[in-house]
Amino acid sequence: MGVENYEPRVVHQFLELWYRYVVDVLTDAQVYSEHAGKSTIDSDDIKLAIQSKVNFSFSQPPPREVLLELARERNKIALPRSLSGPGMALPPESDTLISPNYQLLISKKRTSEAVEEPEEDEEASDSKPNPSQEQRTDLPQSTPQRVSFPLGPKRAR
Repeated sequence: MGVENYEPRVVHQFLELWYRYVVDVLTDAQVYSEHAGKSTIDSDDIKLAIQSKVNFSFSQPPPREVLLELARERNKIALPRSLSGPGMALPPESDTLISPNYQLLISKKRTSEAVEEPEEDEEASDSKPNPSQEQRTDLPQSTPQRVSFPLGPKRAR
């Protein structure tokens, strides 16, 4: 056939495909032979089995004239006008995956381990303390505050 470079597993796949096809054809031929009252399978049984397999597996497309007539009938109906104008029509914002659909849980209460620093670290550190590490006592010790974003389209208030 002229094929020099191929995947070795392809040969095994083709052999399996051919084996299944031959087994199916011979099984059908045996059924036809038994139905005809013959004790052995002959070439007519095999031809009939192959023909029935081809008719069952493959279908012919309709003739060109039929397709052209169907196309003419379908094309008589005009397409609806685009409401969105030029460009690509996009779904509504509520149906897109780019709208925010999550909630953040912001805790106002800081853990005591994070707020308190060991005294050894304060004495060893002569540099200016980082403002983010300073203790904040102005935050009330209460339950966490929930922040959420709308899941649907924007609504006028």
